[in-house]
Amino acid sequence: MSRVVVTGRIPEAALDKLRASHEVDAWEGAESIGREELLRRVAGADAIVSLLTERVDAELLDAAGPQLKIVSNVAVGYDNINVPECTERHVIATNTPGVLTEATADIAFGLILMATRRLGEGERLIRAGQAWKWGMFFLLGSSLQGKTLGVVGMGGIGQATARRAKAFGMEIVYQSRSEIDPSIAEDLGSRRVELDELLAISDVVSLHCPYGPSTHHLIGAEQLATMKDTAYLVNTARGPIVNEAALALALREGQIAGAGLDVFEQEPKVHPWLLELENVSLVPHLGSATVETRTSMAVLAAENTLAVLGGEQPPTPVN
Repeated sequence: MSRVVVTGRIPEAALDKLRASHEVDAWEGAESIGREELLRRVAGADAIVSLLTERVDAELLDAAGPQLKIVSNVAVGYDNINVPECTERHVIATNTPGVLTEATADIAFGLILMATRRLGEGERLIRAGQAWKWGMFFLLGSSLQGKTLGVVGMGGIGQATARRAKAFGMEIVYQSRSEIDPSIAEDLGSRRVELDELLAISDVVSLHCPYGPSTHHLIGAEQLATMKDTAYLVNTARGPIVNEAALALALREGQIAGAGLDVFEQEPKVHPWLLELENVSLVPHLGSATVETRTSMAVLAAENTLAVLGGEQPPTPVN
């Protein structure tokens, strides 16, 4: 029987799968596990089921010991895992792609609507008890029909967001490392362009690219200056893809019309300038936050773990 350490609370369906054949040490605290406690618990583990709040680096891998076989991340992103360090130690790293595609696309499009129709501003006004009256020019937003959505990163979530945009009557352009399937591109009526062109012609820019050295601050002052002053930026990918200080300045000075953010550079901290602005909608990393999606993510992470401990290839390896 192998020992599995789970670094945070996950749905019981996944824990039941693991407990059926292995010893499970699961952190059940309301807060994230502390670093020292995490290092203590992983000692002697054969598998670690990690959340994106935990940093899986050389220190943690060394603390686990040479018997460690897998780090199974309950997330589609794995920038919290030092994959080369895992590879060097012959530890398999896995993630949970696919199962959160639709939920995250829902949040992305929800933020598009919040930003373009100023829904957050309207709710804050009412909750603050401010007087208001219907008028022709009261909280005017921007319609989406006939406008252009620019998708940065046309993987599964980017494509799902584009499908929603097409249903709203939007034109689609995208920037990605490679062309998408021609039949999908035809169905969406989309075309591939370079990032500079995408930023210049899009009315809404939605970020769905992976985070890494090449995408750190992919959107900064220069890129924001390229966008239309009537355009909106939405980020449901990873916070550090956007330079938050540059974004706040662009929003404050009217370089772009608005933004919607589900992720932040230094979560859970949010740049204080953003908190002062009305033209940005802020939600606390809710991309995959449905009961169905979080359960599917945790179950897939458990299946990855069980496969590796059973001497098989995991469904979704990243190294």
